[in-house]
Amino acid sequence: MKITTLIENRTISKKYKCQHGLSLYIETEEHKILFDTGADKSFIQNAEKLGIKLEDIDIAIISHGHSDHGGGLEAFLKQNHKAKIYIGKGAFNKHIIKLLGFVKYNIGLKKSLINNDRFIFVDNIQKIDDELMLIGGIQDKKLVPQGNDMLLQVNDKGAVEKDDFNHEISLVINENNRSTLFCGCAHKGIVNIIEKTKEIIGKDVYTVIGGFHLMDLKIKSPTSQDFLNQLANILAQNNTFKYYTCHCTGEPAYNYLRQKMINLEELKTGKIIEI
Repeated sequence: MKITTLIENRTISKKYKCQHGLSLYIETEEHKILFDTGADKSFIQNAEKLGIKLEDIDIAIISHGHSDHGGGLEAFLKQNHKAKIYIGKGAFNKHIIKLLGFVKYNIGLKKSLINNDRFIFVDNIQKIDDELMLIGGIQDKKLVPQGNDMLLQVNDKGAVEKDDFNHEISLVINENNRSTLFCGCAHKGIVNIIEKTKEIIGKDVYTVIGGFHLMDLKIKSPTSQDFLNQLANILAQNNTFKYYTCHCTGEPAYNYLRQKMINLEELKTGKIIEI
C-alpha cells in the first residue's frame, strides 16, 4: 500500500500547496482511493505535481461534514467521473464552529452537491469488499477531544446543538493480512475508533493514519497534560506498529506525545509512505 499526502497543514516542499485540511491518495492492490479532499482544489494541483491521475480513482471517502475535509468535493466531481463516494449520513447538514464563545461560522459542505447518484451514505459499519471497510456509529466516549465543544450542528428541526459527529466515518484497509485505519479528525476519539475497529476486525490495527483533533489543547495545562498522558499510555499499549498523525493534532500536542511514544510520526503535504 502506498499513501501520498495531497494536502496537510504543512508541506515538505514549497512546490506543494498546503492548507488547514487533509487529503490522502491511497493505492492498494485492488483500489485507487481518495480519502478527503482538503478545503478546495489545491489537492488537485498537488496531485498533478506528484504524478497522480485523480481521474483513475475508483473510490472516494469523505470522513465527515467539515469543509476542510470535503471542501474540494465539487472540484473532484468535475475531475473524476466514475468513483463511488462514501460519506457519512448527515454530513451535508449544516455544521458550525463557535469562536470567542459567540461568533459562529459555517464550516459545512456545499449542500447543493447532495443529490448526486454517486454518493453512498454510511451511518454504521459498511463492508465495501474484502479489502475495504468503513467504520461509523462509534458510541464510546473515552478521551473525546475537548475541541469538539466549539463545534455545532443544525438538527432536523432547525435548532443549533452540539455536534454529535455521527456523520464521521473511518476507513479500514486490509492488505497482506495487515489492517490500516484512516481517520479524518477522530472527533469521536481516536481510542474509541481504534477499539471499535479491533472489535469488528477481530485483531490489532497495524497502522493508524489521521488527525487526533488536539490542536486546541493548552499543553502547559495540567488537565491537558493528564489527557495526553492517558492517550499516550493507551495508544502505546495497542500493539499498533506505527501511528502517523497530522492536520488537527497540532504541533504542540504532537511534540508532547512524541516524547511519550516511539512509534508516532507526522505527515506533511507531499510525504509518501509505504506499508
